[in-house]
Amino acid sequence: FQYGYSLGVINAPQRANLEELDVGKSTLTLYWSLSVSIFAIGGMISSFTVGWVGDKLAMLAVNVLSIIGNLLMGLAKFGPSHILIIAGRAITGLYCGLSSGLVPMYVGEISPTALRGALGTLHQLAIVTGILLSQVLGLDFLLGNDDMWPLLLGLSGAAALLQFFLLLLCPESPRYLYIKLGKVEEAKKSLKRLRGDCDPTKEITEMEKEKQEAASEKRVSIRKLFSSSSYRQPVIVALMVQISQQFSGINAVSLSSERIDTNCITVGLIKPNILNEFLQVFLVEKTGRRSLFIAGLIGMLASAVAMTVGLVLLGTFAWMSYMSMVAIFLFVIFFEVGPGPIPWFIVAELFSQGPRPAAIAIAGFCNWTCNFIIGMCFQYIADLCGPYVFTIFAVLLLGFILFAHFKVPETKGKSFEEISAAFRRKRRSAIKGHKAATELEDLRGSEEA
Repeated sequence: FQYGYSLGVINAPQRANLEELDVGKSTLTLYWSLSVSIFAIGGMISSFTVGWVGDKLAMLAVNVLSIIGNLLMGLAKFGPSHILIIAGRAITGLYCGLSSGLVPMYVGEISPTALRGALGTLHQLAIVTGILLSQVLGLDFLLGNDDMWPLLLGLSGAAALLQFFLLLLCPESPRYLYIKLGKVEEAKKSLKRLRGDCDPTKEITEMEKEKQEAASEKRVSIRKLFSSSSYRQPVIVALMVQISQQFSGINAVSLSSERIDTNCITVGLIKPNILNEFLQVFLVEKTGRRSLFIAGLIGMLASAVAMTVGLVLLGTFAWMSYMSMVAIFLFVIFFEVGPGPIPWFIVAELFSQGPRPAAIAIAGFCNWTCNFIIGMCFQYIADLCGPYVFTIFAVLLLGFILFAHFKVPETKGKSFEEISAAFRRKRRSAIKGHKAATELEDLRGSEEA
């Protein structure tokens, strides 16, 4: 929730505060771009430490970062506002980089196997809920005005305090207790709190198998993850799903909401997300990850084209504003069909216990790096391209669709061994195809000779 709130809240201070600074337009654009992108830099830095923090600290402890960051932003009127905003956003980004890795990991570990994908989508539901609340509170007549914008920025600190106390009531991950710490009885107690009167024997057996795998499989470093041919394909898939999420243009819609139309769109485009996320909880275990991911990308591509047409012809036909509005709504809805939630949990399904921490770290770093690039560069690209800016994202979406069709495997209901076998079959097929092509070239060469 705090991650989503921090993503959506920055537009109102852009209007209410940064434009009051006595600086030129280029400097103003730089301040705003830094305010947006520094959040992603914090996330990039902390995403590499998710594995270590998950072992040594707790989600409860990292809330301190959120409280400090939000306090700085809440006090921005009492000092150099742009400096305090940028510093507060950076520290909040450190927190969000950790939580965006720890939360899916924790939810995945406490969820029943049959519901792991469905409950994984609740992470994205919390994000869009945070965005919605930030956009509602950012309306001019609420907190998005010259007097109240510091409160708007710092309000996420209240969520951090609430989470701090609520986490005291939450059970520790039984998998963490059993596999990492070897505390069998405590793991059973935790399972009983989570499952009620259900017999924990089956899950304990699964954990024992995971523990044996973890003991036999050494922890894989990031360097080995890239150098080993057996991990190459799943690493490429893990990175590409993160790139497709950020470079799909979804953050561009959020960042340009003030440019596209009025506040009603700013708030209205988030509402379908929440309803859609509730449907996603049921769809992801029935339809499958790959199918929803590709369907979402195709819908976003069509919406981006419609959005571009609407914005280009807006001056010629007044009714094109409605077309643009509908296209924005559909763009966001299709994002929530697959490209939004699935990258957060599919990475953990692609890797076994040994390479999983390193894979989650590089996937998180990739996601936050792309977030930074969009936040830092979009304002300049939008100024340069005008109404044609979403054509760029349409081309990228086409490339993502082709990649997903040929490379992304279906992970629904499959064990890691089955997923790994699918990657091996593709690798062998590619090698055979390469050998066949080489032999054909040699044969042609000998015939010509």
